[in-house]
Amino acid sequence: MPAFRAIVTAGLLAGQFLFAASAAAQPSGEETNFDGRRAYQHLLDICAFGRRLSGSQGMERQQAYLVEHFTALGAVVEKQEFQARDPLTGRAVPMANLIVQWRPDARERILLCAHYDTRPYPDNDPIPARRRGLFVGANDGASGVAVLCELGRHLPQLPMNYGVDFVFFDGEELVYDARRDPYFLGSEHFAREYAANPPPYRYRWGILLDMVGDRDLELYIERNSYSWPDTRPLVESIWSTARRLGVREFIPRQRHWVNDDHVKLHDIAGIPTCDIIDFDYPRPGRPTYWHTTGDTPDKCSAESLGKVGAVLLEWLRNLE
Repeated sequence: MPAFRAIVTAGLLAGQFLFAASAAAQPSGEETNFDGRRAYQHLLDICAFGRRLSGSQGMERQQAYLVEHFTALGAVVEKQEFQARDPLTGRAVPMANLIVQWRPDARERILLCAHYDTRPYPDNDPIPARRRGLFVGANDGASGVAVLCELGRHLPQLPMNYGVDFVFFDGEELVYDARRDPYFLGSEHFAREYAANPPPYRYRWGILLDMVGDRDLELYIERNSYSWPDTRPLVESIWSTARRLGVREFIPRQRHWVNDDHVKLHDIAGIPTCDIIDFDYPRPGRPTYWHTTGDTPDKCSAESLGKVGAVLLEWLRNLE
């Protein structure tokens, strides 16, 4: 997640999170059984690949992991390949957005997405000697991917009229110098392809997950998402779902303007997309680990992943 992206305006267990709301809170009468422990295991597996810089071996290993995982669940998986220029060498870097489709024949679809690359280095580390060290991006990168990995387990049985696509964006932050290097390469490529070569389907809504695994989770409403009239009903629907389920980490107040992948999807492709993101770095009394060597799995929790996944699953179940 880039350093310039937000303008601030205003110890949980790593165990299984089975969110069972009361009958009054769940009109469907179904239990929202999203397993945060499974999601957290995916996060651990992904971080074990090391840094997942675009074009790196770590990225290739992650891609193989995701292709195997979602194919086994019955999804249609494809790579949207493209190239970008390396900001340091000028050489071409092979990139690929990973597109995972459920009910591929459906003409009206929902887009759920996250970036799955990591920043080259932890350039925000408070210790200068570590700023060319290892950045594994447990929260900033792996957390959104982990939620979608577990959510995919529910998609084959989910009764709904929409098709659903998971898209994992490459090149979100192939950035060595925030003042020079472009962000959001994968989402921009995806959005331009969608606009220039319209597929036989359209996306009704899009939801971006970014940094959703923090142990001390606080998900305020991102201001771009609420300022766009076509996206505001989506935001209200998601945060209302969280309120029904009693997930207080979804805080129904606006707090940050965030320039993220959802802006490309909205402005270029015209897809009404909201950003679910925890961007409170640092917090009082706690040092930041954003873009540092400290963005490791111990800063995340299964419970946080479980709460985000439970809200998304319930939202999909009640989508009309």
